[in-house]
Amino acid sequence: MRTHRRTHRRSAGVEYLLPDEAESAGRARKLTSEFLARSDHRRAGLDAEHIDDATLIVSELVTNATRHGGSCRLRLHVSDTQVTVEVYDGSTGRPGVRPLTTWGESGRGLAMVRCLAQHFDIDPVDGGGNRVRAVLAL
Repeated sequence: MRTHRRTHRRSAGVEYLLPDEAESAGRARKLTSEFLARSDHRRAGLDAEHIDDATLIVSELVTNATRHGGSCRLRLHVSDTQVTVEVYDGSTGRPGVRPLTTWGESGRGLAMVRCLAQHFDIDPVDGGGNRVRAVLAL
Protein backbone atom coordinates (compact mmCIF):
# COMPACT_ATOMS: atom_id res chain seq x y z
CA MET A 1 0.00 0.00 0.00
CA ARG A 2 1.30 3.40 -0.91
CA THR A 3 0.87 6.41 1.30
CA HIS A 4 0.63 9.88 -0.18
CA ARG A 5 1.96 12.74 1.79
CA ARG A 6 0.17 16.03 1.37
CA THR A 7 1.65 19.27 2.42
CA HIS A 8 -0.77 21.84 3.67
CA ARG A 9 0.27 25.28 2.65
CA ARG A 10 -1.23 28.14 4.52
CA SER A 11 -1.95 31.36 2.72
CA ALA A 12 -4.06 34.42 3.27
CA GLY A 13 -4.71 37.62 1.42
CA VAL A 14 -6.36 40.95 1.94
CA GLU A 15 -7.13 43.98 -0.19
CA TYR A 16 -7.62 47.63 0.79
CA LEU A 17 -8.79 50.62 -1.22
CA LEU A 18 -6.93 53.74 -0.08
CA PRO A 19 -8.02 57.31 -0.86
CA ASP A 20 -5.91 60.00 -2.48
CA GLU A 21 -4.72 61.48 0.83
CA ALA A 22 -1.36 62.02 2.47
CA GLU A 23 -2.59 59.90 5.42
CA SER A 24 -3.06 56.83 3.22
CA ALA A 25 0.56 55.72 3.58
CA GLY A 26 0.29 55.76 7.38
CA ARG A 27 -3.00 53.90 7.25
CA ALA A 28 -1.47 51.34 4.89
CA ARG A 29 1.49 50.80 7.24
CA LYS A 30 -0.87 50.14 10.15
CA LEU A 31 -3.09 47.78 8.14
CA THR A 32 -0.05 45.88 6.87
CA SER A 33 1.60 45.41 10.26
CA GLU A 34 -1.71 44.32 11.84
CA PHE A 35 -2.43 41.83 9.06
CA LEU A 36 1.06 40.33 9.09
CA ALA A 37 1.35 40.22 12.91
CA ARG A 38 -1.50 37.71 13.25
CA SER A 39 -0.36 34.60 15.07
CA ASP A 40 -1.14 32.22 12.18
CA HIS A 41 1.22 34.19 9.94
CA ARG A 42 3.91 34.21 12.61
CA ARG A 43 3.83 30.43 12.71
CA ALA A 44 4.55 30.37 8.98
CA GLY A 45 8.00 31.86 9.61
CA LEU A 46 7.07 35.51 9.43
CA ASP A 47 9.14 37.40 11.99
CA ALA A 48 9.42 41.05 13.07
CA GLU A 49 12.10 41.81 10.49
CA HIS A 50 9.91 40.53 7.63
CA ILE A 51 6.99 42.56 8.95
CA ASP A 52 9.17 45.69 9.13
CA ASP A 53 10.46 45.16 5.58
CA ALA A 54 6.95 44.58 4.21
CA THR A 55 5.64 47.64 6.05
CA LEU A 56 8.43 49.82 4.62
CA ILE A 57 7.72 48.52 1.12
CA VAL A 58 4.00 49.26 1.52
CA SER A 59 4.74 52.76 2.79
CA GLU A 60 6.96 53.59 -0.20
CA LEU A 61 4.62 52.12 -2.80
CA VAL A 62 1.45 53.68 -1.39
CA THR A 63 3.16 57.06 -1.04
CA ASN A 64 4.20 56.94 -4.70
CA ALA A 65 0.79 55.72 -5.85
CA THR A 66 -1.19 58.42 -4.05
CA ARG A 67 1.32 61.12 -5.03
CA HIS A 68 1.35 60.26 -8.73
CA GLY A 69 -1.82 58.27 -9.39
CA GLY A 70 -4.52 59.36 -6.94
CA SER A 71 -6.27 56.68 -4.94
CA CYS A 72 -4.78 53.20 -4.92
CA ARG A 73 -5.49 49.60 -4.11
CA LEU A 74 -3.21 47.61 -1.80
CA ARG A 75 -3.12 43.82 -1.92
CA LEU A 76 -1.21 41.72 0.57
CA HIS A 77 -0.72 37.98 0.34
CA VAL A 78 1.23 35.82 2.76
CA SER A 79 2.10 32.15 2.37
CA ASP A 80 4.52 29.73 4.00
CA THR A 81 7.31 30.94 1.71
CA GLN A 82 6.69 34.58 0.86
CA VAL A 83 4.89 37.87 1.37
CA THR A 84 3.60 39.60 -1.76
CA VAL A 85 2.77 43.30 -1.80
CA GLU A 86 0.90 44.73 -4.79
CA VAL A 87 -0.11 48.35 -5.22
CA TYR A 88 -2.35 49.44 -8.08
CA ASP A 89 -2.64 53.08 -9.12
CA GLY A 90 -4.33 55.11 -11.82
CA SER A 91 -1.24 56.95 -13.01
CA THR A 92 -0.87 57.66 -16.71
CA GLY A 93 2.92 57.50 -16.43
CA ARG A 94 5.09 54.52 -15.68
CA PRO A 95 7.12 54.60 -12.47
CA GLY A 96 10.84 54.15 -12.80
CA VAL A 97 13.66 53.35 -10.43
CA ARG A 98 16.12 56.23 -10.23
CA PRO A 99 19.76 55.68 -9.44
CA LEU A 100 20.66 56.49 -5.85
CA THR A 101 22.69 59.63 -5.36
CA THR A 102 24.44 61.04 -2.33
CA TRP A 103 22.53 64.31 -2.37
CA GLY A 104 19.15 63.23 -3.74
CA GLU A 105 16.27 64.08 -1.43
CA SER A 106 13.60 62.10 -3.24
CA GLY A 107 13.33 59.22 -5.65
CA ARG A 108 14.84 56.62 -3.32
CA GLY A 109 11.65 54.71 -2.56
CA LEU A 110 11.56 52.29 -5.49
CA ALA A 111 15.31 51.70 -5.19
CA MET A 112 14.83 50.72 -1.54
CA VAL A 113 11.94 48.44 -2.46
CA ARG A 114 14.04 46.78 -5.15
CA CYS A 115 16.82 46.16 -2.61
CA LEU A 116 14.50 44.66 0.01
CA ALA A 117 12.46 42.45 -2.31
CA GLN A 118 13.45 39.10 -3.73
CA HIS A 119 11.36 39.96 -6.80
CA PHE A 120 10.20 43.40 -7.95
CA ASP A 121 8.25 44.40 -11.06
CA ILE A 122 6.13 47.16 -12.52
CA ASP A 123 3.43 46.32 -15.05
CA PRO A 124 0.79 48.39 -16.84
CA VAL A 125 -2.81 47.51 -16.03
CA ASP A 126 -5.49 47.07 -18.69
CA GLY A 127 -7.64 50.18 -18.69
CA GLY A 128 -4.82 52.39 -17.35
CA GLY A 129 -2.59 52.61 -14.35
CA ASN A 130 0.16 50.41 -13.00
CA ARG A 131 0.68 47.45 -10.73
CA VAL A 132 3.85 47.52 -8.66
CA ARG A 133 4.66 44.19 -7.02
CA ALA A 134 7.32 43.26 -4.49
CA VAL A 135 7.84 39.74 -3.16
CA LEU A 136 9.69 39.04 0.08
CA ALA A 137 11.03 35.56 0.73
CA LEU A 138 10.50 34.08 4.20
